[in-house]
Amino acid sequence: MPRLLIVKTTSLGDVIHNLPVINDIRARHPDMVIDWVVEESFADIPRLHPGVDSVMTVAMRRWRKQLFAAQTWREIAALKQQLQARTYDLVLDTQGLLKSALISRLARAPHHGYDRHSIREPLAACLYNSRHKVSRQQHAVPRIRQLAAQALGYTIPGNLPDYGIASTADISALHLPENYVVGLHGSSRDSKLWPVDHWIALAEHLHAKGLALVLPWGSQAEHERALDIAAKSAQTVVLPRLTLNQLAAVIATARAAVGVDTGLMHLAVALKIPSVAIYTDTDPALTGIYPGAGSIAFNLGGRHQLPAVDEVSRCLADHQLL
Repeated sequence: MPRLLIVKTTSLGDVIHNLPVINDIRARHPDMVIDWVVEESFADIPRLHPGVDSVMTVAMRRWRKQLFAAQTWREIAALKQQLQARTYDLVLDTQGLLKSALISRLARAPHHGYDRHSIREPLAACLYNSRHKVSRQQHAVPRIRQLAAQALGYTIPGNLPDYGIASTADISALHLPENYVVGLHGSSRDSKLWPVDHWIALAEHLHAKGLALVLPWGSQAEHERALDIAAKSAQTVVLPRLTLNQLAAVIATARAAVGVDTGLMHLAVALKIPSVAIYTDTDPALTGIYPGAGSIAFNLGGRHQLPAVDEVSRCLADHQLL
């Protein structure tokens, strides 16, 4: 039985962009065993896909901070042993970074990745046995699908991508409102944030339509922002801190998702929740939310733009997302 190793470690959005290739590959190679190496903090995502047979984790972020610790090198040695104990027919690095190329080399098999003109870190291409040309002037989802198709020798499908995941966590203890929109307000950079007063105005707009705004958070700053929004708006719920799997379940039961440039917006699309993404400092053309089969996704704004509350509200109303 053929066995494939996929290396796609970070970030959350990138890991989600990689999901459609699982269904693509299984449609052409139904007997393929598919393993995936991913950063430990994002391992819940490939585990949600029934087409992934085994998930192995790395901890590059933690290892870099503890490079000289004995535990770090024991974990690296354990990963190497785990990979070399399996016989792979092909290793596919869809990350395209030096770190992911080095991880892929731990497995004994032909290594495939982007060529030096298609990759973010050209030095990584030197570590592959087979290099594939894939245009960088396109969204990440079709880029990865093209790379996988070339590496495994099939024609790239013409259908919309199928992210193939569903939430599994029990969140009944949260006692969520019956009808709500999830507000994904946190991001890795302050320049990507939407102003608090915009979130408050959106919450009031939703309240007038009988909908609650539910706010998750993942850091102290995000918690404080969520509490600020909730204190100044009606029917806004601040969630407790959740695991990624629990948060996926919260998103999966929402009427819609509204959020900034964050990996959780890509998760909402993958879960087929109607989604409106707000961009203030990045270009959504290459990394914006990307609709798949059965999903609805809209990108608003762009570099140095600030979408207004009315623009978001109109998008929700015009496309009957609520």
